[in-house]
Amino acid sequence: MFDSLQDRLQSAFKTLRGKGKLSDADIDQVAREIRVALLDADVAVPVVREFIANVKERARGTEVSQALNPAQQVIKIVNDELIAILGGETRRIRFAKNPPTVIMLAGLQGAGKTTLAGKLGKWLKEQGNAPMLVAADLQRPNAVNQLQVVGEQAGVTVYAPQPGNGVGDPVQVARDAVAEAKRTLHDVVIVDTAGRLGIDAELMQQAADIRAAVDPDEVLFVIDAMIGQDAVGTAQAFLEGVDFTGVVLSKLDGDARGGAALSVRSVTGRPIMFASTGEKLDDFDVFHPDRMASRILDMGDVLTLIEQAEKAFDAEEAAKAAQKVAGGTFTLSDFLQQMEALAKMGSMTKLLSMMPGMGQFKDQLANFDEREVDKIKAIIRSMTPAERENPKIIDGSRRARIARGSGTQVSDVNQLVTRFFEASKMMQKMAKGGGMPQMPGVGPMPGLPGVSKRAGARQKPQSKKGKKGKKVSGNPAKRAAQAQQAPAKKPDGAAAFGYDQAAGGDFELPKELRDLL
Repeated sequence: MFDSLQDRLQSAFKTLRGKGKLSDADIDQVAREIRVALLDADVAVPVVREFIANVKERARGTEVSQALNPAQQVIKIVNDELIAILGGETRRIRFAKNPPTVIMLAGLQGAGKTTLAGKLGKWLKEQGNAPMLVAADLQRPNAVNQLQVVGEQAGVTVYAPQPGNGVGDPVQVARDAVAEAKRTLHDVVIVDTAGRLGIDAELMQQAADIRAAVDPDEVLFVIDAMIGQDAVGTAQAFLEGVDFTGVVLSKLDGDARGGAALSVRSVTGRPIMFASTGEKLDDFDVFHPDRMASRILDMGDVLTLIEQAEKAFDAEEAAKAAQKVAGGTFTLSDFLQQMEALAKMGSMTKLLSMMPGMGQFKDQLANFDEREVDKIKAIIRSMTPAERENPKIIDGSRRARIARGSGTQVSDVNQLVTRFFEASKMMQKMAKGGGMPQMPGVGPMPGLPGVSKRAGARQKPQSKKGKKGKKVSGNPAKRAAQAQQAPAKKPDGAAAFGYDQAAGGDFELPKELRDLL
């Protein structure tokens, strides 16, 4: 969603790089480009005006003028101001002292309230709560049935005493739901209310009546992140009519310009609490302003990536896999298990986009075919247990059978088996005392077993004692003849990559990556 804004901001920052000192003209030029980028992303004009004023004021201060790298300091200022307009700190749900905690959802029709109710219910259940969904949208056709289906998929109880489709009193349903939750020991009640195609008095009155009836602990305003400038007017109308306590951004995976996310918090003063990024019930998470700002500035979102990995991978299974790698017993069955765990984290495109600096590879990520991962899984599943445990027995006839069983080509099977053997050898070298195989002109990678923490640290030169070279004649003619007769020296890895190791020098990974290893 923020691709366009990300590109424009990166283009603005390029003009600063390489400058040892920034003039007022440089700051004005960058501020102008940032202003255009924000307006083009549908950010509200008052928000843009305040944002640019704060950036220019700080950029002309001592923190930039006395900085060793003024360009990076300006980027830091922009990052800080983005975090500020997105809310500053992560806002969590305020649970009631005496259960149940009542959460009311409000918003226009089509914003995604019903689907979000299922996502929120599933998320709360994973947090150890016992949520109950309430079908209080009795006007939209099949809204009650949709909530029942979503609740079943999420594994959450649904309270739906009325059939809907214009039948029933939503205020009474919401009131009875709280009593039912107390009776059945559900500690969270999520009330799905009706919406309209636009703001009207009837919609606001019904939402206000439900709020008065259940006295919710949280009123979450669900807004479609793709509606652009209309987000501001809609948010202000609901703030006056319902007085919501938090915002949920839905459809953040869309291709709109995303200005709503940067406008709603500043205009309403209410924090963005959750973000919905897809159709699946797992495409939902807490909104972290600092992480969203990092994504917009192409700094990645490594913390979210780590959290998702911790949920998808079992610590004991990961330890066992590491032992198998070290012992050379890592099989295709283990590889398949790792791929299935990785799939739980989401699409590969989504995971890769969380890595710092991946903004420059948008085209490659967009063209990445997720079906290639499914093809690898199909090939492995078409193997017998013996073939998975020992791929060396996979001869030509077996490869042909595996290709037929998986609906692929023999060349695909050959490629998978070959790459698996190569990867296994490399992982064994990494896991054993020697660390990662030497990279041309780079040296060993830091943080791995048997390797010093400083990457590329200079090693003490070995003594040349006892290593006499071949004598060379002082006669130029004889020396040329010796050179022609000498066997051709095999190129090392550096030469193979077109890299002169002698000219390479030391290499050290950035601190952020060293800390992760």
